[in-house]
Amino acid sequence: MTLSAHEPPEARGLDRDEVRLLLTRHGAHTHHRFRDLPDLLEPGDLVVVNNSATLPAAVRLDRLAVHFSTARQDGTWLVELRRRTPAASEPYVGGEPGEWLPLPGNATLRLIERETPRLWRARLDQEVEPYLRARGVPIRYSYVDKDWPLSDYQTVFGTVPGSAEMPSAGRPFTTELVTRLVSRGIGVAPITLHTGVASPEKNEPPYAERYAVPGHTARLVELTRDAGRKVIAIGTTVVRALETTGGKAGAGWTEHLVTPATPPVAVDGLVTGLHEPLSSHLLMLSAFLGPESLATAYEEATDSGYLWHEFGDTHLILK
Repeated sequence: MTLSAHEPPEARGLDRDEVRLLLTRHGAHTHHRFRDLPDLLEPGDLVVVNNSATLPAAVRLDRLAVHFSTARQDGTWLVELRRRTPAASEPYVGGEPGEWLPLPGNATLRLIERETPRLWRARLDQEVEPYLRARGVPIRYSYVDKDWPLSDYQTVFGTVPGSAEMPSAGRPFTTELVTRLVSRGIGVAPITLHTGVASPEKNEPPYAERYAVPGHTARLVELTRDAGRKVIAIGTTVVRALETTGGKAGAGWTEHLVTPATPPVAVDGLVTGLHEPLSSHLLMLSAFLGPESLATAYEEATDSGYLWHEFGDTHLILK
């Protein structure tokens, strides 16, 4: 049984950094609040965060919603068509190549071809990001009871707009918590990876996403590892970016998957949320913990009532 977080923690009377944090280290589990993070790491460790900011990526029509996922280099976008429901939306299997969809604000979206069984490559007749800022709302799935403002889907690190969905592992951070990390001698450095839409119904593997690992972050990763300290990724997006480059500087599109067959080499631990049982993210977590230890951690979290999804609780995994 899973317990979904139906609203932001602030609506439950908590500060962002008061969500729960399960620490898994050397096969043992301990329970904390997220604001305890500076005390769970060591001076000289490096925390790497995703500075991608969330777009209001859902555009609603009468019966359908269009979720704008990923910008392509040729100006097209990957989009998902979903049927609107009283709760939120569900997958929509219709659509034809060449079909034109009228969108609010006198915009038109042309479907070009299917990129995956779920996603279309499409072209909007306007600049997409300004259009979304004018007409879009944050993507919401049925486990969230109602709409929340875009500010609830931003992290304190979000400075580079581009994610269809919030890089949610960074949500519990506050400026005060970042200050405490730095004061303890723990470094904080950014990467950028723009997340596409999730696949809550089908749990497909992630597809190519845009990323950038700056040179100064790569240098800090190198110095941290040379000193024998830990590099901690805040979210699976950070793991994906750093493991794509092996911790070096780089930018482009990544299809890299971290699995037990392709284990991490640049990252020693991560902070993540709690994922669906069939989610591809669990393959990545298995690469850090092993499947048996991961199953034990999830049993501990479930038995203890941890909340799932973007507004839920967190899990710190240290190798």
